[in-house]
Amino acid sequence: MKDMANVVRKSRMVGEVPPVYPNGWFGLTESFQLKKSETKNIQVLGLQLALFRDEYGEAHAVDAYCPHLGANFAAGGRVVGDCIECPFHGWQFRGSDGKCTKIPYSENIPEIAKVKSYITKEINGWIYLWYHAEEGTEPYWMPPDIEEIQSGQWAYGGRSEHYINAHIEEVPENGADVQHLYNVHTPFMTAGIDLRHMWSTVWSFASHVWSAKWEAQKAPNEHIGVLNLTHKLQIFGKTITPIDLDVQANQIGPGIVYLEFSSFFGRGVYIQSVTPVEPLVQKLVHNVYIDRRLPTILSKFFMVSEAIQVERDIMIWNNKRYLNKPLFVKSAEDSLIGKHRRWYSQFYSEHSPRLKFQKDTIEW
Repeated sequence: MKDMANVVRKSRMVGEVPPVYPNGWFGLTESFQLKKSETKNIQVLGLQLALFRDEYGEAHAVDAYCPHLGANFAAGGRVVGDCIECPFHGWQFRGSDGKCTKIPYSENIPEIAKVKSYITKEINGWIYLWYHAEEGTEPYWMPPDIEEIQSGQWAYGGRSEHYINAHIEEVPENGADVQHLYNVHTPFMTAGIDLRHMWSTVWSFASHVWSAKWEAQKAPNEHIGVLNLTHKLQIFGKTITPIDLDVQANQIGPGIVYLEFSSFFGRGVYIQSVTPVEPLVQKLVHNVYIDRRLPTILSKFFMVSEAIQVERDIMIWNNKRYLNKPLFVKSAEDSLIGKHRRWYSQFYSEHSPRLKFQKDTIEW
C-alpha cells in the first residue's frame, strides 16, 4: 500500500492548489496517546514540534529544536515539572511560554533564551494546536465542548486512521458535494471499498439512500459549515427503519468535524480530525462516541461502517487532480461546491504557505 501511494504521488498531476496550510485549530494527537511526563515528536503544518505532557497533566507544544545547539527535545528530552529538558546539555524550557528556566552550569539565563511555544487546547479527547500564518494572531474562535463527552454520557467506542494524498481542502469539500453521495456511497457497505467492483450485481439487493443539505453559518459562527444528512438502508426496495440515521456534521474551521448522529439505537458522534502532515499528505482520524448504555459491538459497527465509506472517498482523493476552476453546470449541486470553496477561503491569509515545485531534471 505504501509503494502504491508513492507511485500515485509521483505520477498524478497535482493542479493549481490553494495555500497548503489553512489557519485554524488542528488535531495533534488524541489525549490518551500522550501520558503524563511523556514527549512526542510531531511533524505537522510545516512545523517540527515537541509535544509533551507536564507532571501536572497539562499538554504543551514547542519547537522541537533547542536554541542552544539544536538538539531535538523529543529525542530523549525529559519532562521536569512544567518544563521540557534538552537531552544534550540539560537546559530547561517552560511549556506555557517557552522561556528557559534553568541552565545547569550557569546562573545567568539570557532573556533571549527561549523556544517558540504554541497555543494548545485539550478538549473532547483531543489535543489541538492553533496555527496561523500571520505571526502573533491569537485564536478568534474555539472548538466547542461536546457536553455528552464531557459529562461521560457518551463513551469512547474506537478509532480509524488514514493518510490521504490530497490537498486538505478536498476532504471537507465532500460535505458540500451532495451528488457524490450517490456515485460513491450508494452500494451496500459489504460491496467493499474498490470503486471498480462495488456496483456488482451480487450486492444490488441492498443500497444506501442519502439526502443532504450544506450551508455556512452566519457571524459569529462564520467559521462553521453545517451538513444535514439523512441515511436510509433499502433491501429489495424496502427501507430497514432501524438502520436510519439523521446526521448533523459541523465543519468547525478547516480541520475539525463533529458528525453528531441519532438512530434507532441511540445518539452519538464521530469526531473527525484532518491535519496536514506535509503539503499534500493529510492525516485523517475518526473517533466514535455513543451512549455508554449501548453494547460495545454497536460502536464497532458504526466505526467499521464509517471507515468503509471513508475509504471509498480516499480512492478518489488519492488519484484526483485539484481543479482551481472546475467546469460547473447551473445546478443546485454544483453551486453548493462553489459556496463551500468561498466559505473555506476565509482560512487563508496573506502569508499562508503555497506549494513550491522543484524539478529533478536539468533543462538545456
